[in-house]
Amino acid sequence: MSSGGISLDYTNSDDAMEIDSGIRETIKGVRVSILAMGLGLAKLKRKGLYVDLNYRSMNDYLEKLCDDMQIDRTTAHNWLWIGEAYSKYRKELEKVEFTEEDGLTKLPYMDRALEIHEKREVFRNVKTMSLRQFKEYAKGEEEAIQPSKIRVVGNQVFVGKKLAVTLADELDPKTRAYLAKINVQAGEALESGEMLYITRLYDVSELRRFEQAAERLKKELRVSS
Repeated sequence: MSSGGISLDYTNSDDAMEIDSGIRETIKGVRVSILAMGLGLAKLKRKGLYVDLNYRSMNDYLEKLCDDMQIDRTTAHNWLWIGEAYSKYRKELEKVEFTEEDGLTKLPYMDRALEIHEKREVFRNVKTMSLRQFKEYAKGEEEAIQPSKIRVVGNQVFVGKKLAVTLADELDPKTRAYLAKINVQAGEALESGEMLYITRLYDVSELRRFEQAAERLKKELRVSS
């Protein structure tokens, strides 16, 4: 693997001296590879290889690296966080064809985003959103959601300007409203690329307990899946 003529083979090495030398050479290079440096730093930290360089902690190593190479400490820590995030989510990032050009500085916000959002959505957004948008998204401050194209007019359900469902006039108002609601939710799920799961419950009390349990389960699935 190489970038701009600079060998990045050190990112696959377990030798502390080779990783350290590679990181320093990359910093000096004409085309700096933040990802390569991040991966190198992440490996030094993950495997404790900074000890082989006679440092007591990763922070000590970073301090000396910054002094030697005259780089800002915040910058070096950001490189480390980028490397850690990429190492952790490499498989998923490669699936969405995430590259350096998509914005490596978004990667440190991945853990937070995955705590509150669905996994597939997070990896789609880290590829397409700007840094500012993704930071807000990871904090739960998404930009205003576009209004749904699903709407109900009388006894008819429309998708945009197209008629999708017509409910019989003979239905009582309560039943018609209930069926309209189901159709709207199904349409919004399809609109968002989501799945709608239908189940039958005995009564309102069971519904409330089911909803609480379902919300907890969704959060667990979205973090771990």
